Amino acid sequence: MSYFAGIDVGSLSSDAAVIDQDGDLKGWSVTETGAHSTNASEAALDAALAMAGLGRDDLSFVVATGYGRAAVPLAGKKVTEISCHALGAHSLFPDVGTVIDIGGQDSKVIRLGPGGKVTDFVMNDKCAAGTGRFLEVMAAKLGVGLDDLGRLSLAADGEVGISSVCTVFAESEVVSLVARNQPIAQIIKGLHRSVVNRVAAMTGNIGVQPRVIMSGGVAKNAGVVALMAERLGVEIAVPEEPQIVGALGAALMAKREAQ
Repeated sequence: MSYFAGIDVGSLSSDAAVIDQDGDLKGWSVTETGAHSTNASEAALDAALAMAGLGRDDLSFVVATGYGRAAVPLAGKKVTEISCHALGAHSLFPDVGTVIDIGGQDSKVIRLGPGGKVTDFVMNDKCAAGTGRFLEVMAAKLGVGLDDLGRLSLAADGEVGISSVCTVFAESEVVSLVARNQPIAQIIKGLHRSVVNRVAAMTGNIGVQPRVIMSGGVAKNAGVVALMAERLGVEIAVPEEPQIVGALGAALMAKREAQ
């Protein structure tokens, strides 16, 4: 039996996926990238291999993706994350037409054609607004756990609008809202709306083709997913583990390379 691995080195997390020759997922991991991308990539791969009950010698080929892919010495090939996210999403949802990926420090919208081929995409990697980092900063300012944002947003009975699109100015705006005793849940929902509006605006140039899925760490935030579905007027599917879609795509690329 042959096995293949994909490693996706992002700004906040490094993710790995291991598949067999049939393309079935055998192991995966999501780890913090920290200050050393190379160490993080190796830790992510070893964790995924441990889940699969395999060792590095069992791997036939490894592909790296993500912004830190150049720092992965184990990879036989390095591939853009756009291609890997598209392939990973298509393997999970064969009828996918649009992938919305909101990661730690970038966000991207990818249009797919037949067979999961990328037909167009748009990406924001210049500004933290509309990314997981934006929500992380705001959660810390509100004294709320990052994992609690979605639950609180869904429970909010109203919404406080956030006018600032810049993370720094939005942070000051949140401090002012808290000082005025605005309900925390309503502030969170307003922050989520800000992220959704920012990302939804990116779709204007390429459009949204159902079926729509969300990937990346922010896809774990049910509040953002619900508002995105409302904003775009479509149903949105979320993979069981949305953070490994890019790594899965990279593993499938590794299988292709080996063959």
